[in-house]
Amino acid sequence: MKTLRDRAPSPLLLHCCCAPCTGGIVTTLADQGVSLTLHLYNPNIYPRSEYTLRKTELLRFAASRDLAVIDDDEPHHVWSECVAGLEDEPERGKRCERCFAMRLERSAKLAAARGFAAFATTLGVSRWKDINQVNAAGAAAAAGHRELQFWDCNWRKAGGCELTRAVARQECFYQQRYCGCEFSLRDRLAHDNTATGTRS
Repeated sequence: MKTLRDRAPSPLLLHCCCAPCTGGIVTTLADQGVSLTLHLYNPNIYPRSEYTLRKTELLRFAASRDLAVIDDDEPHHVWSECVAGLEDEPERGKRCERCFAMRLERSAKLAAARGFAAFATTLGVSRWKDINQVNAAGAAAAAGHRELQFWDCNWRKAGGCELTRAVARQECFYQQRYCGCEFSLRDRLAHDNTATGTRS
């Protein structure tokens, strides 16, 4: 698995989940001179107000860095249908695996169609996610497209976490408290209620 010290392939399509996870990665890739396009495809995020807030932050950051963005919006119900039957799975469980597969297959298809050398994702930055699940989904998505590479970088290593936090502070990013879907929100609220001794 690569780290921030490894030079990324170029041109690169970067699937982005949110601004806080994207900032440090974009900073590193810009320093490397990588030709970069951001891909926004996150139909998992719930509710719509949260989706809009995260998307607005990401677009603001992209504009400040003069980055190309492919805004690949899709209704939340498409994602809900994809993960149907897995509603009671815990975070890092089978629901997350299917969610990663859905989103990264979309990025892989787009990258192949537009002639990118490779694609990557910011999903592995999040402390809520299993980076091995993310990378497995990316590799599987790339396997369906000849000569397309999935860049399986561990963005948390080699100073990545510190850089992510530093850029988030500098840019005053909105900091979400759950991964994105209604089930991660449910689990977060249950955790908070348990921690404070309250009942929902």
